[in-house]
Amino acid sequence: MKLWGGRFTKETNQLVHHFNASISFDQRFYKQDIEGSIAHVTMLARQGILTDSERDEIITGLKGILADIENGTFVIDETYEDIHSFVEAHLIERIGDVGKKLHTGRSRNDQVALDMKLYIRDEVRETDALLKELLSTVLRIMEANTETFMPGFTHLQKAQPITLAHHLGAYFEMFKRDRQRLADIYKRMNLCPLGSGALAGTTYPLDREYTASLLHFDGATLNSMDSVADRDYLIEFLSALSTIMMHLSRFSEEVIIWNSNEYQFVELDDSYSTGSSIMPQKKNPDIAELVRGKTGRVYGALMSLLTTMKGLPLAYNKDMQEDKELTFDTIDTTKGCIQLFTGMLATMRFRNSVMEASAKNGFTNATDAADYLVNHGVPFRDAHGIVGQLVLYCIDKNISLDDMTLEEYKAISPVFEADIYEAISLKTCVEKRLTKGAPSPAAMKEAIRLEKEYLETAGILN
Repeated sequence: MKLWGGRFTKETNQLVHHFNASISFDQRFYKQDIEGSIAHVTMLARQGILTDSERDEIITGLKGILADIENGTFVIDETYEDIHSFVEAHLIERIGDVGKKLHTGRSRNDQVALDMKLYIRDEVRETDALLKELLSTVLRIMEANTETFMPGFTHLQKAQPITLAHHLGAYFEMFKRDRQRLADIYKRMNLCPLGSGALAGTTYPLDREYTASLLHFDGATLNSMDSVADRDYLIEFLSALSTIMMHLSRFSEEVIIWNSNEYQFVELDDSYSTGSSIMPQKKNPDIAELVRGKTGRVYGALMSLLTTMKGLPLAYNKDMQEDKELTFDTIDTTKGCIQLFTGMLATMRFRNSVMEASAKNGFTNATDAADYLVNHGVPFRDAHGIVGQLVLYCIDKNISLDDMTLEEYKAISPVFEADIYEAISLKTCVEKRLTKGAPSPAAMKEAIRLEKEYLETAGILN
């Protein structure tokens, strides 16, 4: 059944039908389509366009279709053009001619705009919930590791000592911003397009604000042309998902490095690793690598939709049908990656002693040695040069700054005294960094307190 067949005298070529049809993928929002239709006929009856009896009969029919689809007794037939025509055709089949009144005052243009918004709104909430669970996992690890020393890096070279809590805290901030972006998108997209018609509204006395309230929107859209032509919220959502994937990919890259034989900072749980078909010793970080790899797939969807939309005149164009498959795939990919990464992180074992030894052997306390000299009256530029000599000496002897004798220190600068060892210990180096956002246990405990407070209060609807 086609909703537009009256104008045509020939059947659609089958290749054209399959090329044009969208039911193979838009069947995904059958629930949203029925939900929107129930709100629509409820409003039509309130406005006197349908009788209460007609409303009730249509709603009963729609709810029956929904129940049968969800319990598996009614399979969506892909010979229909789209999910809208499928639902309407079977409603008419079930309840007769009164079902033909379902589409009164409505176009497929505003119908699909509504369905997509309802669907994406649900997915924004689900993605937010997954990010919240990831943040909870990160926070648990942070709480347990405020005194787990490790090297901080710049240029992938050891720079200064930090703690594991501090390092993971950086990712907490990233994923927190991701949730904030989702909340912004949700708020901006939460206006109802239903009632916009094909592009110019309708002559029926619709109450669009009432329909919007039934569907839990903040209100109705203000321009009917924009309502059916708008895909900004999808572009924003795909952009937000791309940023989430970028953050997951950066974290995955570090897990891959930390899991290598050269670092051995972490050990991945067997349930989140795979082996080699030929090398029995291998334990590969495949989940982290796939998350890193799938990031490009998500980026591609964003660029595809931007390219599709860039030359479209107002109002609706069939090109916009291309928004669905790539959006659905991107949502599935990102949600799957968040879930898998959360599980991998939750089961990962951190090798605290290896990380601490790496920090000691990487001259991460060199800056603190220079600060020691400055605190004893040596100009910073001279102190920088003296510590450079210390590092060269240690490299030549294959030792760390902690391993040097006081005599060796004094041979390079007589300013050094026995308290240099305490000044450059990892514990001291970290603990004296007390400014907000720094790695000291005191600063981190305050940060963790604030992050806990954030998790308890923040959300899409807060």
